Amino acid sequence: MSEEQMLREEAEGRLRALAGEHARLREDQWAAIKALVMDRRRVLVVQRTGWGKSAVYFIATALLRELGEGPTVIVSPLLALMRNQIAAAERAGINAVTINSANPEEWEQIYGQVAEGMVDVLLVSPERLNNPDFRDQILPELAESAGLIVVDEAHCISDWGHDFRPDYRRLRTMFEDLPEGVPILATTATANARVTHDVAEQMGEETLVLRGALERESLHLGVVRLRGAEQRLAWLAQTLHELPGSGIIYTLTVAAAQEIAAYLREQGHEVAAYSGQTEQAERLAAEQALLDNKIKALVATSALGMGYDKPDLGFVVHVGAPPSPVAYYQQVGRAGRGVERAEVILLPGAEDREIWAYFASLAFPPEQVVRTVLAALEEGGVLSTAALENRVDLSRTRLESMLKVLDVDGAVRRVKGGWEATGEDWAYDADRYARVAAERAAEQRAMLDYLDTAECREMFLRHRLDDETATPCGRCDNCTDTHRSPEVEARAVEQAAESLQRPGVEIEARRQWPTGLADLKGRIKPELGAEPGRVLGRLTDIGWGNRLRGLLAEGSPDGPVPDEVFAAVVTVLSSWQWAQRPVAVVAMPSAGRPQLVRSLAERLAEVGRLTYLGDLGYRAGPPGRQFNSAQRVQAVRGTLAMPSALGAAIAGAGGPVLLVDDRVDTGWSMTLAAAMIRHAGAPAVLPLALAVTS
Repeated sequence: MSEEQMLREEAEGRLRALAGEHARLREDQWAAIKALVMDRRRVLVVQRTGWGKSAVYFIATALLRELGEGPTVIVSPLLALMRNQIAAAERAGINAVTINSANPEEWEQIYGQVAEGMVDVLLVSPERLNNPDFRDQILPELAESAGLIVVDEAHCISDWGHDFRPDYRRLRTMFEDLPEGVPILATTATANARVTHDVAEQMGEETLVLRGALERESLHLGVVRLRGAEQRLAWLAQTLHELPGSGIIYTLTVAAAQEIAAYLREQGHEVAAYSGQTEQAERLAAEQALLDNKIKALVATSALGMGYDKPDLGFVVHVGAPPSPVAYYQQVGRAGRGVERAEVILLPGAEDREIWAYFASLAFPPEQVVRTVLAALEEGGVLSTAALENRVDLSRTRLESMLKVLDVDGAVRRVKGGWEATGEDWAYDADRYARVAAERAAEQRAMLDYLDTAECREMFLRHRLDDETATPCGRCDNCTDTHRSPEVEARAVEQAAESLQRPGVEIEARRQWPTGLADLKGRIKPELGAEPGRVLGRLTDIGWGNRLRGLLAEGSPDGPVPDEVFAAVVTVLSSWQWAQRPVAVVAMPSAGRPQLVRSLAERLAEVGRLTYLGDLGYRAGPPGRQFNSAQRVQAVRGTLAMPSALGAAIAGAGGPVLLVDDRVDTGWSMTLAAAMIRHAGAPAVLPLALAVTS
């Protein structure tokens, strides 16, 4: 028996331990394993969800370890994916451990286990690759001793991919620095031809690409168009009883996930909300509850995405369309791995394009903004992200993302204490950013085409992934000419509308000043702080959010507060359990909607029999729009002013003040205004606005 035959027999045995006695290696699985173990090559595997990509790297790991090679290092993007991979590794007799943000107390022990050869697989997040200690002390040693490098969800490497992550791009440098003969495996289920070429090019010229058909024989795709949010919610509550097993209901925003989950629970469905803002312990419990079929569905954002492994997932419903057919096919691929039939339903919304536009606005900043950051680092040396916020007006998330890109490009370097400039020449690649933006816009148009297409839906999606083997599936609503009815009972729509239009969201008061300010540090003095406030709704809600987005949209005309909006605000006030009832009302100054804010304040004073004291003002014009806390505080404190007559009126009011505005974004305008009003003598300030951004 040849060496290759013996290796294949052993690989088949490992697969049976992992997947059961009847499991057999696919030809491309064996081709990948052979290339990694015998030839020590670099391999890119692009295969559908459920094909068995993880089996390739676990079997290759076992075979390489038997040959005396070092541990496998897997770069994995999500904690949920890591947990599933560790469980799968244990079934194959492989000792796998992870280093991520959730287990810092275990890192030193894990490093010791790796050094002693006790670990077969080490899973790390891409972000960990640029942690200064890990990058400078641990990573070189790992790269030197690793038996195999695996990059899961490799489409993240490419800025053409639907889930591009800057930290993934530094892998190219890691590939170049590896000792000769260390095999690399990259895997993904969602890469079109352009992304496949880009990733393979970054891996190296001799990369073996194994790309297969992306057909999912269990998926039954369909689209149901419904008029408004209340119809979609009522239809979902009505239909959820009919859907097989348990599944995932995807939403585009955190607010929508919370809103939909709350309504479905009201209607008797066992569901849980899941997003990037969900506490870690709660996320783990929710994932396990779905795995154990203890709940009907997780109502989730894309935070529950790549790698969540539940073979018997019976359905995936989207309330709102993702901005890309590729991203959509990746998400629906969670369903139907281990069942013959899985239902996939898309419920598009009128607000989808607005949400897409918002996320598109978070793209790489203009050159002038980037140059400001580079100049600040060249002048100031090592600066923290918080310190940079004082010099450039970007949100924390967008600033950190930009810094990661600059780090990968070699213009800055992450060090202990923050970031420093490298002094390397750097060019703003405007052409590339424009091409990526154009590609994103084309993906959005393709998603709209998917909604309207009369052709096979699976074939449409697979063609967008450049899978030319796609033929009509014979299962989707278009192929079978069997479309789910959009009809829903009138009473159910009324109940959904009542839930969506239920006004009132609590907003926490700011308690700490932003870091990096010269003269405002630490906790806000209690005698200057505001009480927790209320808003009518979130702009990202699918209920009040739809109404408020139109009312507060840039360019919308100013005017008195609409009657139905005012009535809802009164309902919010009537349910507010304040410690002491307000005695007076003060309006925030507004550059864009002074009539709206003043009319709201005056009518509330009249209805509540409160004293309307007047408006705060600006010293030298409004502060404009700022995107991070430090910039916002500096701008507002430099412009916000209290007329002397208003100060005297507040002092004489003798009780809490209701502070009224149209919108809360960062929350700092309300915070600084409350401090002024408290300083003037008010015992408490109760912030009230029509909307909060998210």
